Amino acid sequence: MLADRELLQKLETTQLAPYGQSSAASRGRAYDETEHPYRTAYQRDRDRILHTTAFRRLEYKTQVFVNHEGDHYRTRLTHTLEVAQIARTLARVLRVNQDLTEAIAMAHDLGHTPFGHSGEHVLHDLMAEHGGFNHNAHSLRIVDILEKRYPGFPGLNLTWEVREGIIKHATTYDTPDAVGFEPGRRATIEGQIINVADEIAYNTHDLDDGLRSGLIKPSQLADVPLWSEALRNLGIKGGTISSLDRSIMVRYLVNCEVTDVLTATVARLNDHDPQSVDDIKALPENVIGYSDEMAARNREVQDYLVAHLYRHWRVMRAQEKAGRMLRQMFHAFTAEPQQLPFDVQTRIDGAPLARVVCDYIAGMTDRYALQEHRRMFEPGVRT
Repeated sequence: MLADRELLQKLETTQLAPYGQSSAASRGRAYDETEHPYRTAYQRDRDRILHTTAFRRLEYKTQVFVNHEGDHYRTRLTHTLEVAQIARTLARVLRVNQDLTEAIAMAHDLGHTPFGHSGEHVLHDLMAEHGGFNHNAHSLRIVDILEKRYPGFPGLNLTWEVREGIIKHATTYDTPDAVGFEPGRRATIEGQIINVADEIAYNTHDLDDGLRSGLIKPSQLADVPLWSEALRNLGIKGGTISSLDRSIMVRYLVNCEVTDVLTATVARLNDHDPQSVDDIKALPENVIGYSDEMAARNREVQDYLVAHLYRHWRVMRAQEKAGRMLRQMFHAFTAEPQQLPFDVQTRIDGAPLARVVCDYIAGMTDRYALQEHRRMFEPGVRT
C-alpha cells in the first residue's frame, strides 16, 4: 500500500508525543489550496522552501568568513543544513514532528543579509526611520511576499506553524518580534528545537572555522572549560591539533551538547507533563534547552568567540568594508531609484522606496554585492 498523505497523517497520530504538532491539526494556509496526495502539509512546506531562490542564495552568504576567503568555511547554506541535521535528531528522539522541524530549520536564515550580522546591523541602522530591519522578520517577508513562484498568491503560502517558527526563532543574537503570531505564547516544541540546534551549530562550527583559519590558536582555548574537558576526555594534546583531531573535537562537542539538551528537556517535560501543543505554548519557559551547567559553559564559548573571532581585527576590517559598501549602495539607490534593475523598480508602487531598496540589498549574496558595488562606483567597470 502506498504511503499517501492520509496514511502519513495517521502515522503521525500514533507516533508523535501528545505535545508534537501533527500536520492534520495545522491551522492551515492564508490561501486555500488542495492538499497534496502523498505529502503532508509540512513536507510540502519544506520542499517549497528548498526550491526558493532565497535558499540557493545562502550558498554565497557569509557565516563568519566572506565567501572569497576560502572554499572550506561554512556559509549560510551549510550552516542551515547543519542546523537541520541537528534539529531532525532532536525531533526524532523527542518524538515530535520532524517535517515541521526541518521546514523551520530550512527557512530560519533565509532573511540574512550579505556579510553576516554586520550586514544586518547596517541595514537596521539605515532603516531606523522606516521600521528597522530584522532577519527573522525578513525571512517571513520572503516566504510571504517576495518569492514569486505561484500564480494564485504571493510568496509560498506556508502553513501557520512554519511561519510562526520563523518569526519566533530566538537565540543569543536574535530577539523575535512575533506580532500576529501570539507573541505572549511559546513557539511549538518543533520551533523551540531550532533555537537550540542553531546555537549548537554555530558555536561548534565557528570554533572549527576559526581554528582552520588560524585566527584562533588551539593554545588560546585552554581557558575555555568545555574545550579543555573535551581534550581531556579524548586524550588530545591541546597545544597544537591536527585537522583530524579538530574534526574529532567538533564531533564530540556536538554530541555532548545534543545529549545535554535531550537530558535537560526530558527533565522539563517530566516536570510540566504537557499533554498537548497548547500546554507547551502556555508554559512560562521553553522546554527545549540546555542544563544550567551546559548553558553556562556555552556562554563561555560564546564570550570567547566574540572576543577572539568575531572581533578579530581581520574579521572587523572585512565587516567595516562590507558596511561601507552597503551604505553607499543604499544611499545611491534611494537618491536615484532608476539605478535599480527594472524588476526591482516595479515593486516601488507597492511598498515604500526604502523598503524596496532594503529588500534588494538584503537579498544580495556577498559575491553579488561586491560586483554590484563595483558596477556602481568604479568608473572602469561596465554597468
